[in-house]
Amino acid sequence: MMTLLGFLRSRSGLVMLGFLAVGGYFLWTEHQAHVIEILPWLLLGGCLVMHLFMHGGHGGHNGKSGEGTQSSRGGGDDA
Repeated sequence: MMTLLGFLRSRSGLVMLGFLAVGGYFLWTEHQAHVIEILPWLLLGGCLVMHLFMHGGHGGHNGKSGEGTQSSRGGGDDA
């Protein structure tokens, strides 16, 4: 059985890569304005998805924001 890398180095694989490159070029040049137009929305959606995954969903805060803050701020009973 031929591997993927072996197929891509064959004559028919190179022809397929050439057709894909030409098709990708024309697809990009014809639809470039539409792709650039949607980039701000993709950025905003990416921020939302990262926020949800970084906090572990809607229960990620767990109310533990006050632990260990006295020693890191330097405020103690030594005054």
